[in-house]
Amino acid sequence: MITSFFIGIAILLVLLLASIPIPFVFGAVVAFMTETTAVGMRSLMLWALPQMCSFVLLASPMFIVAGTLMGGSGIAKRLLDFVDMFVGHIRGGLGIVACVTCAVIGAISGSGFTGVAATGPMLIPRMQEMGYPKGYATALVTSASILGLLIPPSVIMVIYGWVTETSILACFLSTLVPGLLICFLMCLVNMYWCRSFDLKLVEKSILLEKRKQIVPITARAAPALLMPLIILGGIYGGVFTATDAAVVAAVYAIPVGLFIYKALKLKKLYELLHESGIMVGSIMAMIFTGLMLGQIYAMLQVPQAVATMVFSLTTNKYILLLLINIFLFFVGMVVSDTMGMLICAPLLLPLVVSIGVDPIHFAAIMGVNLAMGGITPPYASILYFGMKVGKAEFSEIIKPVLSFIVFAYLPVIVLTSLIPSLSLAIPKMLGY
Repeated sequence: MITSFFIGIAILLVLLLASIPIPFVFGAVVAFMTETTAVGMRSLMLWALPQMCSFVLLASPMFIVAGTLMGGSGIAKRLLDFVDMFVGHIRGGLGIVACVTCAVIGAISGSGFTGVAATGPMLIPRMQEMGYPKGYATALVTSASILGLLIPPSVIMVIYGWVTETSILACFLSTLVPGLLICFLMCLVNMYWCRSFDLKLVEKSILLEKRKQIVPITARAAPALLMPLIILGGIYGGVFTATDAAVVAAVYAIPVGLFIYKALKLKKLYELLHESGIMVGSIMAMIFTGLMLGQIYAMLQVPQAVATMVFSLTTNKYILLLLINIFLFFVGMVVSDTMGMLICAPLLLPLVVSIGVDPIHFAAIMGVNLAMGGITPPYASILYFGMKVGKAEFSEIIKPVLSFIVFAYLPVIVLTSLIPSLSLAIPKMLGY
């Protein structure tokens, strides 16, 4: 069994490095494991199919649809204009706008790709006009966009809660404080970088003119600002579930884009829905094959074997947390956040619970680590997507990206791991 497990992991890594689509990677490992162990493929499929018919799981594709529609409906542009009105005159203010806008968009879409797609085409050229180097502007927007995986609601927290049978609302809340901390630290790092840039600041006359337009700008931004208020207020006010909120977000974006901002045409709506459908189909196929792989590990008692092996090295809680964080860091470097969550959550949860870590606390630990993986090479899917959007070279963006990882993400990973109250305080206040 152990031999099959390690060979399966080797197959997984080799196929990933060969850029094989993830559903086929999972499927190949499942096929290998069923051929070399006593687990049958038919029983796995009969178990996995009912699991896919889940109301909770429906939240993930609906948030993806909502995020895609938001990017094409003009909502992101209005949010950007609204925030820029207050900080555009500050040195580094436009960088702060990027961080805050991506955090707000994260609160709507739950996806890192949406932040890049929605704000990158507008924000990166605008930052260049104001004196920011292209590589730095791309790095900042891309790094801030993965706040969409931490600011609730979050697609990967839906998957964590579903796989581990933990309250999804509690998982959403667990990453809120870490996400806001990362946003704050990124703003500080941005201010440091901006000391060496020859930036064009908003002149006082233009600033005064803008402030005279506070009412009309706010009025234009009101439909965009209402979106996160409706979604988050509805979820935490008990009006509807996370799945309902995802549907509301997707439906709300359509009339706003068509009739209010008029940035969405019927042909474009069809194209966006088609794009969303392709993305959702790929993710659901990955979840299906990932479920089967996770069930194989459970049936072969791999989590218990991993726990026994780790405890043979040390029983110290903090050393174990350090090892788990290092492991998750490397997982994030080679696989997507969704795939990492599907594989590692059921595998590691029994281990962390045995050392006294709350499942909701562990949701935050996993969330921050796997979110960071989106900009950590070699996988770094969101980083490479950001490079395409910003038309920047890897050599131009890697230094600022590393500064955001070292001075924003890593400190928050340490704090989240060592101070459980950062992730547990808000869920406990609300009774979770």
